[in-house]
Amino acid sequence: MLKRAVRLTSDWVDLQWSLTIDSLERVAPQARGRLLDVGCGQKPYEHIFKPFLSEYVGIEREDTFALTNAAGAEAKPDLVYDGNRLPFDDRSFDTVLSVQVLEHTAHPAELVKEMARVLTDDGRLILSAPFQFRLHEEPHDYFRYSPHGLRSLCHDAGLEIVEVHPMGSLWSVIGHKLNSFLAFRVARIGVLAQAMGKLSHESAARNPARLWTLPFVGPSMLGISAAARVMDRIAFDPEESLGFLVVARRIRGGGIA
Repeated sequence: MLKRAVRLTSDWVDLQWSLTIDSLERVAPQARGRLLDVGCGQKPYEHIFKPFLSEYVGIEREDTFALTNAAGAEAKPDLVYDGNRLPFDDRSFDTVLSVQVLEHTAHPAELVKEMARVLTDDGRLILSAPFQFRLHEEPHDYFRYSPHGLRSLCHDAGLEIVEVHPMGSLWSVIGHKLNSFLAFRVARIGVLAQAMGKLSHESAARNPARLWTLPFVGPSMLGISAAARVMDRIAFDPEESLGFLVVARRIRGGGIA
């Protein structure tokens, strides 16, 4: 019970995580049929989409997955692949999901084309990517994406953007950066976060946590997250965001063979 309460509080304080979950819950009813989660890790979003699907399939790159903390987790991908061609026939899935994966892909246009290839005609791609975020999962952290960049990638793959959702605004960006500094530089809580199942795609944290800082860091992070949420409602800035989520559909006869 205590561990669950700590995890829920941690998820609420983590603005990037909670805003991503909010965005996914908003678009989940558009998912249908067979869904492929590309870069699924420990499948943390399966419970959001499962009620709308007939099947949920998770796939991961074999090279990166083997090196991360997720490799020792109980929940694992259904398949791993070499990171090039997805091992499925054309038009195999009604929905494709990719959450915070594109920035770790050295050739993102090729991955988007592959995801479009395995989509059925009029199938949906649900894709999120960061716009402003710290370096992570190094050295495999290559890009950041504006909504215009995501639109261009989708267009070139034969996909039409249906919706674009910003994940937070200026205040969430500031709040998340402040909290990241407090968490990883001051308190060094990477080990504790991974023990709760977070940061699963990162390599195992090595530095011990500074537990003596938590009485200061914990309340500060709670206050910063609360203030960021309030200010995003009061003074939303459309030109600032932690990231963007897009929903795109495969145009009939479109996609890359």
